[in-house]
Amino acid sequence: MKVIFVCSPFQGKQENIEKAKKYCRYVVDLGYIPIAPHVYFSQFMNDLDPKDRERALEMNKKLLEFCDELWIFGDEITEGMRIEIEHFKRIKGEDKIKKINMKI
Repeated sequence: MKVIFVCSPFQGKQENIEKAKKYCRYVVDLGYIPIAPHVYFSQFMNDLDPKDRERALEMNKKLLEFCDELWIFGDEITEGMRIEIEHFKRIKGEDKIKKINMKI
C-alpha cells in the first residue's frame, strides 16, 4: 500500500485543517495511506511561533522519507509547501509528485 504525503496549505488556519482532513479521506478512499503532518502537528504546535514552525518543517522533511508520493492539493503553493516539494524532489524525484485538482 502506497504512503502519500498530503501537501496542502496550512498557515495556522483551521479552515485549511478541515480541507486537509478531506484530502486525507480522498487518499484513504483510493486505498492509500495519507500522511498530513499539519493535521497532526497543529494539535500541539503553534505554526505562528517561528521556533515551532521550523521544527515542524524539519519533522515534515523526515516524514517525507517514508512516503512513496507527494500529492499537492489546493490552488496555492505556500512557502512551507514549497520547502516540502523541493525536499521531496531531491530525495524521491519529480516523477513522484502529483497535482490533484479537487474542489471542496
